[in-house]
Amino acid sequence: MSTDVIEKINQLPPDKQKEVENFINSLFDKYKSELQEKGNSVAKIRRKNMGWAKGQIWIADDFNKTPEDFKDYL
Repeated sequence: MSTDVIEKINQLPPDKQKEVENFINSLFDKYKSELQEKGNSVAKIRRKNMGWAKGQIWIADDFNKTPEDFKDYL
């Protein structure tokens, strides 16, 4: 936050400073709950998609073995 905004807040009377503080707290609470909702929905989507390709992908047992055709290049 810029120092200009802080200076303006400090120039307000104490009751108005408290009002600013309450407003900031309400914004923070609202933003925090929005973040939690977004985080929960992302986690649900990730959980839903986990394991979707199980059994569809395989790696051959000789995956790391050099094919006969390439042995001349090594």
